[in-house]
Amino acid sequence: MERLLKIFKIPDLRNNVLFIIGLLVVFRVAAAIPIPSVDPVKLQEFFANNQIFGLLSVFTGGGLDSLSVVMLGLGPYITGSIIMQLLTMIFPAMEQMYKYGGEAGRARFNQYSRMVTVPLALLQGYTFMLLLSRQGVLLPLSLLQWVGSLAAIVAGTVFVMWLGELISEKKLGNGISLLIFAGIASALPRHLRGALAVFTYDQIFTYVSFLVIAIVVIAGVVYLTEAQRNIPINYAKRVRGSKMYGGVSTYLPMRVNNAGVMPIIFALSILLFPGMIANFFSGSGVAIVSRVATTVNNLIQNQLFYGTAYFILVVLFTYFYTAVTFDPKSISENVQKQGGYIPGIRPGPATVQFLSNLLNRVTLVGAVFLGIIAVLPNIVQGFTGITSFTIGGTSILIVVSVVLEIMKQADAQVSMYEY
Repeated sequence: MERLLKIFKIPDLRNNVLFIIGLLVVFRVAAAIPIPSVDPVKLQEFFANNQIFGLLSVFTGGGLDSLSVVMLGLGPYITGSIIMQLLTMIFPAMEQMYKYGGEAGRARFNQYSRMVTVPLALLQGYTFMLLLSRQGVLLPLSLLQWVGSLAAIVAGTVFVMWLGELISEKKLGNGISLLIFAGIASALPRHLRGALAVFTYDQIFTYVSFLVIAIVVIAGVVYLTEAQRNIPINYAKRVRGSKMYGGVSTYLPMRVNNAGVMPIIFALSILLFPGMIANFFSGSGVAIVSRVATTVNNLIQNQLFYGTAYFILVVLFTYFYTAVTFDPKSISENVQKQGGYIPGIRPGPATVQFLSNLLNRVTLVGAVFLGIIAVLPNIVQGFTGITSFTIGGTSILIVVSVVLEIMKQADAQVSMYEY
């Protein structure tokens, strides 16, 4: 509470907070503007019978619930970012630009990600509109209405991407995560009403158990996000002129979960894509294509397969994102340039090998723990039978991670102004 009061006492920070809140309000207003010719009854039935698109609604920040102009949310942008980061592992020139190109290289890399977002939004928007038309959710549209609606969807995606970048520039949270957080927060009252509508007193023990497990999951996410492995660093004494530098000991923090909430977002992006493609081709006139699409769709709807795939993808993306953001070779070189070394480890290749091995072990703990927490609510739902919170695990992970990230960045901003 004291930190919050300090934020609002500092004019620049107060203006940044109000600016971010204003952008979130603009996003929620845009999420309430539907595209034309939507059948609300058919739309409700469609989401009730399809868990994949229920997840996609949270992933897009809630814009899909009413088929708004921002229905795709940041999905195409995140997919584009994944493609660009995968390219850094294939093409050395891309890796050089992203990791060693400085601010100019990073800005150019981000510009490429934005450019990839537009064709992806066009493809996903067309695919999704065609699927909804086949399901009867969209009423028959003329060619001009099709083009207009598709243009509005692509423009909405670019608009949301712009809002996310504006939020990130204020350094009070990640724009992508905050927009998804806003969608989750706006859907929470509806989920609570749905849970209370079917509540009976003979289920009180089940609901209390669900609440206790949710608190344990939140505590686990907090512990995972805050945990770190401290690597001791010693600095040799150096004499420059009449002054002596170095001779101190410090530590290099290695977080158990360097990737934050991004593995969850990346995993959902990949997991939802086959479901959309399968739904699109399930109505195909070619028998074998329709059969394969229906089989894939049924497989994704299977809770066991979905939970296993979700767990594996979260683990893999935790490693992938950590490899992109934490480079042992670069860190080893920086420590060596400053006259530092890890006790008992020779500078150079030996330090790189030590950091790589330690990073793999630490990340394994974080990745497995993150994956377990991600699928735990689905397991709990299977035992308790409470289906009102279909997306509880993902929501909890995103909300807790976003709140912790905002608190840390707010503390850093306040400390900077105090100094």
